[in-house]
Amino acid sequence: MTTRLLCRWARLFPRCPQAATASARLQTSTVYQTEPVCLMSLSWTRPSARHLCQGNELARMEETVFPYDQAQLVRLVEKAPTPEEVLQLWAEHGGSASDAARCLVQLNLRVMEKGGEGILQDPRCESMLETVQSQVSSVWNGSLVGLLRALTMLGLPSDAPLLRSIQNEVLWRIRRLTYRHLAYLVDWVAFQRRRGYENEALTTALLKQLELRWTELCDSRTVSILMGRASLFTPSLMDKLEDKALELAESFSAEDIRRVAFALASQNRRAVPLLRALSYHLNQKPSFELKTPLLLDIAYTYGKLNFHQTQVLQRIAAELLPRLSELSSLNVTRCAKSLALLKWLHLPLFEGFAQHYVSNSKIYSTLQVCNLLISFAKLNFQLGKGEEFYQKVHKTLEGSFQNLEPFLKTDVVWSLCVLNQANPDYISSVTKYDFQKKLAGGIVDRTDSYRLKLLHISAFALLEPLGITIESPAVLLLAPQGKVEVSTPLKSSLHTALQSLTNSRTQALRISVKTIYGWTIDGELVVDSENKPIDLENLKALHLPGGGGSDALPAGARRIAFVAWEFPNFCLRSKDLLGRFAMQKRHLQLAGFLVVEVPYFEWLELKSNWQKVAYLKDKLGKAVAEDMAK
Repeated sequence: MTTRLLCRWARLFPRCPQAATASARLQTSTVYQTEPVCLMSLSWTRPSARHLCQGNELARMEETVFPYDQAQLVRLVEKAPTPEEVLQLWAEHGGSASDAARCLVQLNLRVMEKGGEGILQDPRCESMLETVQSQVSSVWNGSLVGLLRALTMLGLPSDAPLLRSIQNEVLWRIRRLTYRHLAYLVDWVAFQRRRGYENEALTTALLKQLELRWTELCDSRTVSILMGRASLFTPSLMDKLEDKALELAESFSAEDIRRVAFALASQNRRAVPLLRALSYHLNQKPSFELKTPLLLDIAYTYGKLNFHQTQVLQRIAAELLPRLSELSSLNVTRCAKSLALLKWLHLPLFEGFAQHYVSNSKIYSTLQVCNLLISFAKLNFQLGKGEEFYQKVHKTLEGSFQNLEPFLKTDVVWSLCVLNQANPDYISSVTKYDFQKKLAGGIVDRTDSYRLKLLHISAFALLEPLGITIESPAVLLLAPQGKVEVSTPLKSSLHTALQSLTNSRTQALRISVKTIYGWTIDGELVVDSENKPIDLENLKALHLPGGGGSDALPAGARRIAFVAWEFPNFCLRSKDLLGRFAMQKRHLQLAGFLVVEVPYFEWLELKSNWQKVAYLKDKLGKAVAEDMAK
């Protein structure tokens, strides 16, 4: 209350009639004081403008104005290179509780840099602690907040009386702390939470102040600190912090951008406008600011949030290529996994990943090799000369493959099938009935996904020339009952065009055909030697669970499989299929189909049904002509 009255008096004082005389007396009486006191005295006689976002100016004044002898001690302590010198300076000069707090903060920094055991038991350190304990109410705000972190890092127990006193004092003053102080306090609260200790009253009051005073937030450093502790905040406060981050994105350093992006990923908040702004400003940073851990974190963030920004990805690849030899095995697999989630294949970078493994295979764990294979398979990355790479892969898996977790083992074998590198031992290990029982149960969607992968592996064994016989080539896990497959606009329009192509003859067309191989054919036809559809109801169909009819395929007839490729079936900014769909095309061809591909980027250009039918006829004719040419 006194502070508020003084602030009002200071604004009105120069305007009152007696202001000139009083001001003259005030300046005369302070002429012999030291310089900092003069400046402080004169400041009370001048009205000052304060913006709302600047916080409490009195709190800032409190932190910056102090007597000369105290300032000299603080300067000496800040220059002290070792913990011993900090302690010695305190022993020689002593000081107030605020001096002791500043010395303890600097002592913690020196201990972190130089190390130090049992520092809290030193008599000089105990003297500082006693000084703070006896005069904790006189410690300045910034020193008080910094002291919490310093004492915790120095090893003072969370239930120590001094720490409790400081927390109570902070709780009493929390409305007078600047927003930056509140941000550093949030950092300490999050640190305490990880250690299993929390002051609920302080945390509640702190979060309330952050929510009420968010308009005071005006610097990028504080925004990045707060967003790094996003798990503490309510969704409404996070929305406000995102708005502030978007407003201040231009002033972010590269490290601030990394911290904010990582915070979004940890909370799974896909804030597209903010991510675009961060991407733009990150791309403007010079190379020396883009450290390797920062690039890897950005790639992880984009992968986690499924956010595609080609220019930044190109920049990441360009920066990482010269540094590949410096990367650890963990960094290589982490980056490959992130880029695979983004469906982005950069050939030189992935070739560098493969060469890194060939050169450093001894430092790769089995799990890291598995992750590398899964990433390569997702993007259908086929090495030009991969003999040495796969020899080392098989050698790594040889001793530990049988001990892999069942779901991971299935993923590895499926990936080797995509890459056309699976051998009979891998196939037989996952197609046994006893193994497949381990995959049953749990989440329905996950079980269905692995049921399809087992069918794809079985199809690989049946269709590829491996020379093995598996126990059960078809259904191994029960398919979910009553699950309706969602039809996309591309598939729906393709079905309509195929019906027009066959003149609505249902006997000559099958749509959404589920095969024993685990693949779905969008449209199936059998055409004669003149490319005219014929009835297929009575024809043998080994790809169907029931085997189809009893009649053999007529001479000159061909089975046609129409497959619609959606946008998500391709690598990012490419016309290359992802590994899953490349294997589907290969398996259907091996099963005796002529595959007619209908990619979205060609189909969307066709406006009328007549154009779509003509397009399908043309694609069909070309597929047959290519088959005849072989």
